[in-house]
Amino acid sequence: MDADESGFEVTQQQGAWVVRMWWPSGPINGGPQRITIEQADDAPARDVARGISTTVLRRLDLQAALDAAKKLAPEALTTLEDLTQKLNGMGEAAGLLLANEGVSEQYLAMLAATYKVMADTGAPAPVPWLARLIERRPETVKDHLKKARRDGYLSTLAGKAGGELTDKAQAVLASMAEAAGEQ
Repeated sequence: MDADESGFEVTQQQGAWVVRMWWPSGPINGGPQRITIEQADDAPARDVARGISTTVLRRLDLQAALDAAKKLAPEALTTLEDLTQKLNGMGEAAGLLLANEGVSEQYLAMLAATYKVMADTGAPAPVPWLARLIERRPETVKDHLKKARRDGYLSTLAGKAGGELTDKAQAVLASMAEAAGEQ
């Protein structure tokens, strides 16, 4: 495995082919973001002439590559732990806002921000995770996220989890940060 400032690469050889799998720096929580396949230096010309077969692709060991990337990138695991801690804090803050204020603009902005970070980092099942953090049912969280979208705090990504925080949400979060700084 090679590491540089932009990411991590794990290499496997499958017959006449060298397979390079690349992850960006940061939390490693899923498969590679880029795979390149090139002929090996010592590859027989007849195998190269036939091209990459489906057998080569089926023999890729993505799990072994993922495990190697996680083992050899300890700072990525630290980053993942830090991210998890941050998300837990954001979710708990959203839960407190909900308990104290109900479904307020501050709550919707914080919920949208937490959900966006979860989705952007590839967190599996962000809605159930959020539901546990704010101590509500997943259906309730889904309804609140729909309201956040309808009320203009979070944009929609068709068919995908996540979205972008709107200017409205960012303004609410900024005012909350300002108010917290004054205390």
